[in-house]
Amino acid sequence: MAFNHVEKIQDAVPIRNVIVSVYDKSGLENMLVALLRYCPGVRFYATGGTYSFIQQLLGERSGAHLVDMTRYTGQPEMKGGLVKTLDWKIYLGLLAEPFDREHEADLARYDAVQFDMVICNLYPFTQASDQADSFETARQHIDIGGPTLLRAAAKNFLRVCPVPSPEYYAQIMQALEKNNGRLTLKDRINMAEAVFERQSMYDTAIADYLRTQKENVAKTYTIV
Repeated sequence: MAFNHVEKIQDAVPIRNVIVSVYDKSGLENMLVALLRYCPGVRFYATGGTYSFIQQLLGERSGAHLVDMTRYTGQPEMKGGLVKTLDWKIYLGLLAEPFDREHEADLARYDAVQFDMVICNLYPFTQASDQADSFETARQHIDIGGPTLLRAAAKNFLRVCPVPSPEYYAQIMQALEKNNGRLTLKDRINMAEAVFERQSMYDTAIADYLRTQKENVAKTYTIV
C-alpha cells in the first residue's frame, strides 16, 4: 500500500462543517453560539440526543444550520443506537487531505462535504463500570463511534480540528474570535495531541476493567 504524501496545507482553516456527537453537553450551548457568531455559515451534523439539543437551541435557524447525520449518510442506526457515525461519507469528509485532487474528486462523486471540526466526548466508561450492576451493562458503555471520529479528525489535523472535551471549548472560542472564524495549525495540532492522550487513558481504563472482570464473563452469559 502506497501512502499519500502531503506537502502543502493551510495555516488558518475556516470552520464550515462541524460534526457534533457528545455525551456530556455541558458548555455545548456556548460553544455552538460562538461558532454561529464567528462562522456565520456553519452547519452542524448530528444524531440522536445531540441533534435534538441543537435543534432546540437553534429553533427556526435549524433549517440553515443543522443536518441530520442519518439523512446525510442514508444509513439508519442499528438497534441500541449502534453504527450511527460509522459511515463512508463521514470518514471521506474527515480524512480527505488538503490540496489532493483525487480526494476532492471522491468528495464530489459521493456528494460528501469536508468536515472541519469534530466536537465529541465519550461515554464515561470508568464511571459507568463503577456503577454497573453487571459486566454486560459495563460492556455496553465501551464507546466505538466517538473514539473513531476523534481519531480520524486528529490524524488529519492538517485541516481538521478535533475537540475532545468541554474543557477545551473556551480556548477554541477564543481562537475563533481572534482569527475571524478560523483555526490555525497550532490550534489543530494541540487538539490532536489532546485526543490521543485522552484516548490512551480511555483504552487503558477499559483494558484494566477487562483484566479484573475475566472471571465474571462466564457468569454473565449463557454459553452455547
